[in-house]
Amino acid sequence: MERREEEQQKRDDSRFNQTLKNVQGFLKGRSMPGKVLLTRRPDPTPEPISPTYHRSLSENDAERSDNPVQAEDDDEESSKKHDNTYAGKLRSNSTSGETLAKQVQNLKIGARSSDYARVMKFNKVLSDTTVILEKLRELAWSGVPHYMRPDVWRLLLGYAPPNSDRREAVLRRKRLEYLESVAQFYDLPDSERSDDEINMLRQIAVDCPRTVPDVSFFQQAQVQKSLERILYTWAIRHPASGYVQGINDLVTPFLVIFLSEYLDGDVESWSMSDLSAAKVSDVEADCYWCLTKLLDGMQDHYTFAQPGIQRLVFKLKELVRRIDEPVARHMEEQGLEFLQFAFRWYNCLLIREIPFSLINRLWDTYLAEGDALPDFLVYIYASFLLTWSDELKKLDFQEMVMFLQHLPTQTWTDQELEMVLSRAYMWHSMFNNSPNHLAS
Repeated sequence: MERREEEQQKRDDSRFNQTLKNVQGFLKGRSMPGKVLLTRRPDPTPEPISPTYHRSLSENDAERSDNPVQAEDDDEESSKKHDNTYAGKLRSNSTSGETLAKQVQNLKIGARSSDYARVMKFNKVLSDTTVILEKLRELAWSGVPHYMRPDVWRLLLGYAPPNSDRREAVLRRKRLEYLESVAQFYDLPDSERSDDEINMLRQIAVDCPRTVPDVSFFQQAQVQKSLERILYTWAIRHPASGYVQGINDLVTPFLVIFLSEYLDGDVESWSMSDLSAAKVSDVEADCYWCLTKLLDGMQDHYTFAQPGIQRLVFKLKELVRRIDEPVARHMEEQGLEFLQFAFRWYNCLLIREIPFSLINRLWDTYLAEGDALPDFLVYIYASFLLTWSDELKKLDFQEMVMFLQHLPTQTWTDQELEMVLSRAYMWHSMFNNSPNHLAS
C-alpha cells in the first residue's frame, strides 16, 4: 500500500514539474499554452497547505553607500542647493484652496482617491520633513492621486528616503549610478560579452516588442530601447535570477508613472522623442531602482524553478478551497491545475489580465503592502478568480482553460477592481487572524 502511494506521489511530482516547465516555456505570448496543458490529471490529490501571512512595513533605507559618512556630507551639502522634493514644492507653491479644488476635480484617478479630503491628507503626509511611511501606506492602499504617484511610489519602495532634506541628493546619486552601470554593462560590443549574455540580450530584445501590445506607446522604438537597457542592466547586476520572461511586464507601470512627470495627456499620445536624453536617463534610472526594490521582496519568484511562485500557487489553491469549496471541487473534478492559469498571474502580477489603464491603481495597493505583498497576492488572486465563481462551475475542463486564458475584463473600470481588492482585504482579515482556518 505504501509503495503504491509513493509511486503515485512520484507520478504527481513528475507531472507537476512538467506542467511548470510547459508554463514557463509558453510564457512568451500573452495566452497560456494550449495543447500541451490540455490534459486531465488522472487521480487528483489535494496538497495540504497552511499559509501564514504577516503584514509588515518595508522601511529599508533607499541607498547603501560604501562610505556612509561621505555620503551623508554630500547629501546635506547638495540638499542646501537644491530643494526639488515634494515638500519643497509645497512650500514654494502657495496654491490657494480654490485652485487645489479645481486640480482635484480634474484628476483622472479612482473614485476613492479623487476625494478632496484624501488629497489634502496626502499633501499633509508628503509635506512633512520626514514622511511617516506607515501613514503613507495606509493612504496609498486605497489609491494614490495620479500626479502624486511618482513621489509616493519612490517612497513606498524605499528608493527615495523619507527625509526630504536628503531625498534629492540620494536620487541624483542613484541616477548617476544607473548611468554608470549602463555604460559598464550595456554599451558594449557583443565581442566583449559572454555567450550567455548575448543570448540573454537577444531574448530581451525579442520580448520588448511583445510588452503590453495593446498600448501603442510601448511599440515605439525608443520605448523598447529603454526597456531593453533597464532589463539587461538589471539582469546583469542580479545574476542569481538573471532575466526571466515576465519581468519585462513589471517595468511598464514604473515607466508610465515616471514619464508622467514630463509628458502630459493620454499615454497613447506620448512620444519619448519629446524628452531630452538626460530626462530619459532619469526615468530609466527610477524604473531600474524601483524594479530592484520590488523584486528584492520576491527574489525566489524568479530564481531557478521559481519556487516562490509555486509556493503561492499552492496557497491560492487552499484558500479558494476554504472560501468557495464548490468551485474548488469542480476544478478538482475536471482535473484543472491552478498552476495552469495562476502561474502567469504571479509571474506578471496581473498586468496581462486586466486593462492597462487599471494597473496603476492596482499597483498602489501592491506597493502599499510593502514586504507583505507576496502573501497578500494570494488573497487578491483568490478574489480575482472567484469573481467568476458562478461561470466556472458551469464549464468543463477545456472551457475553463479557454475562459481563464481570456478573462472578460476588457470593460472593467475602477469599480470592478475596487471590489476585487475589498474582498481580498476582507478575506485577509478573516483568515490571517485565524490561521487554523487554512490548515488542512
